[in-house]
Amino acid sequence: MPPASTKASATRVDADAVVADTDSRLAPSSPGYRRMSFALFAAGMAAFALLYSTQALLPLISADFGVSASAASWTVSAATGALALFVLPLSALSERFGRSRMMTVSLAVAVVVGVLVPFAPSLEWLVALRAVQGAALAGLPASAMACLAEEVRPKALVAAIGLFVAGNSIGGMSGRIVTGWAAQLWGWRAALAAVGLLAVVCAVVFRLMLPKARHFTPGSLRPGALAKTVRGHLADPLLLRLYAIGALFMTVFGAVYTVIGYRLAEAPFSLPQGVIGSVFLVYLVGTASSAAAGKLVARMGRRGALYLAVSTTAAGLLLSVADALGAVLAGLVLITAGFFAGHAVASSSVSRTAKTGRAQASALYQSAYYLGSSAGGTLGAVAFHAGGWAGTVLLGLVAVGGVVSITLYGSRVARVEQRQLVAARA
Repeated sequence: MPPASTKASATRVDADAVVADTDSRLAPSSPGYRRMSFALFAAGMAAFALLYSTQALLPLISADFGVSASAASWTVSAATGALALFVLPLSALSERFGRSRMMTVSLAVAVVVGVLVPFAPSLEWLVALRAVQGAALAGLPASAMACLAEEVRPKALVAAIGLFVAGNSIGGMSGRIVTGWAAQLWGWRAALAAVGLLAVVCAVVFRLMLPKARHFTPGSLRPGALAKTVRGHLADPLLLRLYAIGALFMTVFGAVYTVIGYRLAEAPFSLPQGVIGSVFLVYLVGTASSAAAGKLVARMGRRGALYLAVSTTAAGLLLSVADALGAVLAGLVLITAGFFAGHAVASSSVSRTAKTGRAQASALYQSAYYLGSSAGGTLGAVAFHAGGWAGTVLLGLVAVGGVVSITLYGSRVARVEQRQLVAARA
C-alpha cells in the first residue's frame, strides 16, 4: 500500500489537473498565450523605443540648441512625467472600453506624434511634443498588465509580464542603437524619424497578433467608484511598498541612462555617437533578467529576488565609477540586469496582490515608476553637472538604499504577521 504522503501528493496533483482543465485562461502551451506574449512584446518594444528615443541623442540636442544637459534632459523627463500623470485616468478608460482598444489607440497616437517629433523647430516644441507622446503612451503599460492578469493563468503571470518587460528592454536597446548610428550619419532628427518607423512596424504587428479578450468585464467610469478603488489600493501597505520600489529602481535607471551618453562622449572615452548608441546593447541583459524573473521568484521568493536585483544594481553602480571603458560597460550590464529583474518582480507582484481594480493598481505602479524615471533623468543630469559621474552614482546608491530599506521593512512585517497568525491558531 502506498504511504499516506504519496496519496496526498497524488490528490494534490489531481486537484491541480482539475483546476487547470476548468481554467479557460491562457496557458503557456497554448497558441493564444504565444500570440498574446508576442503582441505585447511588440507593444512594449514600440513603447520603450518611442518613450526614450531622445535619451541617446541628448549630447547632440544640447549642442544643436545650445542648452545644458539638464535642459536637454527634459525631452526625456517630459515624456515620462506626462505618462505618469495620465496613466491612471487612461487605465480607468480601459476598465470601461477594454484593454485591447485602449492599447491600440495609445500606440496609434504615439506613433503619429513620433512622425512629427523630428520636425520640432525648437527645444520648447520638442519638449511639448514629447510630453504629448508620453501622455499617449500612458494607455499602454497598465492596460497591458491588467490584460495579462485577466487572460493568463496565475502560475504563468510572472513569466508573461517578464516577456512584456523584455519587449521594453529590446525596444529601449533598438531605439538607442538606431538613433546612435542614424544620428552619426544623418543627424538627430533623422534618428528620431528612424525610431518612428520602427514603432510603426511594431504597432502593426501588435494589432495583427493580439488575440481577442475573453475575460474582460466592463467596469464603471463613475469618478466616485474610481476614487474608491484608488483609495483602497493606496491603503494597502504591500502595494504602497511595491510602488515605492518601482519608483526607486527607475530613479537609478533613469539617472544612469540619461547621463551615460554625456560621460562616454567626454574624455577619457570620447566615443563617437554611433558607438555610444551601440553601448545600449547591454539592454539584452535586461531582456534575459526580466524573462527569468519568474524562475527567480519561484526559487528565492519575491523578497529574495528583490534583494538579488538590488545587490546587482548597487554593484554595477560602484563598478561604473572606474575610468576604464571595460569597467563602465560591466557596470552598465549589472545595473541593467538588476533593474529589469527588480521591475519585473515588483510589477508582477502588483498584479497578483490586487484582487479588484487591477488596471488602477497597475496604473498607480506605472505612475510611481515613471515619476521615478522623470525624477531620475532630471536629478541625474543635475548631479552630473554638479559632481560628474560620481554625483550620478551617489544619487543611484541613495535610491538603492531606499529599496533595501523598504524590502527589509516588508520582511519584518511579514514575520510579525506570521507570528500573529500562529498565535491566533494556537
